[in-house]
Amino acid sequence: MSEEIQELQPLDANGLRIAVARSRFNHSITSRLAAGAVDYLESAGADFEVYDTPGAFELPLISARLLEAGYDAVVAIGAVIDGDTDHYEHVAGRASEGLMKVSLETGKPVAFGILTVREREQAEVRSKPGAGNKGAEAAAAAVETALLLRELTVV
Repeated sequence: MSEEIQELQPLDANGLRIAVARSRFNHSITSRLAAGAVDYLESAGADFEVYDTPGAFELPLISARLLEAGYDAVVAIGAVIDGDTDHYEHVAGRASEGLMKVSLETGKPVAFGILTVREREQAEVRSKPGAGNKGAEAAAAAVETALLLRELTVV
């Protein structure tokens, strides 16, 4: 089953501070995901900074600290690719649970830009520049959610 890939239309993110937390593990993939996120954030007019972490497992802790430091949202970028051991299952599951927990505890969005794939080729496709880049899609989700939260708190 294939999904239709649409070009993202940037929202107006002026006044938003967004952190991109990028895992260095699987760097050739995560650097392209982060580039997609940065391209989106630049086109949306967000104030942003990119921070590197050793791997996906560290993303929840770093995301929590970035939100405590005043960022409006975090785009968590990583790539967990299945291998010969159960390591994939543990890292992917704990990273996703941790990011959700950070988001719920802080009341701020942490966009899930971690690829969890069975084969490297799947990660290559999802990190290609242009439409369909999952880093750009995660950045768009972070911006949209942060803007919606601002609307909801102005009531």
